[in-house]
Amino acid sequence: QVQLVESGGGLVQPGGSLRLSCAASGSIIISIYTMGWYRQAPGEQRELVATITSGKSTNYADSVKGRFTISRDNAKNTVVLQMDSLKPEDTAVYFCNARSSVRRENYWGQGTQVTVSS
Repeated sequence: QVQLVESGGGLVQPGGSLRLSCAASGSIIISIYTMGWYRQAPGEQRELVATITSGKSTNYADSVKGRFTISRDNAKNTVVLQMDSLKPEDTAVYFCNARSSVRRENYWGQGTQVTVSS
């Protein structure tokens, strides 16, 4: 059984920062997975925020480039999303994802709420 548990969400003012963490547990060693963060705002489809491959190559949505940074610590089985210069349009539920096309596995966390508002 695999669990991805997100933490670090909350309420922040525009221009502020938050740091989201995703801890993986169970029968998963994240070093071989592409890890990612996705988000879903009310009434919207889930969208990609950022991904990081096993080789630590990163990819970001255009809307967050230069503001968000994804990183991974394979030894701790964690992935972090550092979010700076937050905007109200960043408000959403943020989900952690672990994906392996080779193993045909795809896991999701339960999500953490991020609200950017004054």
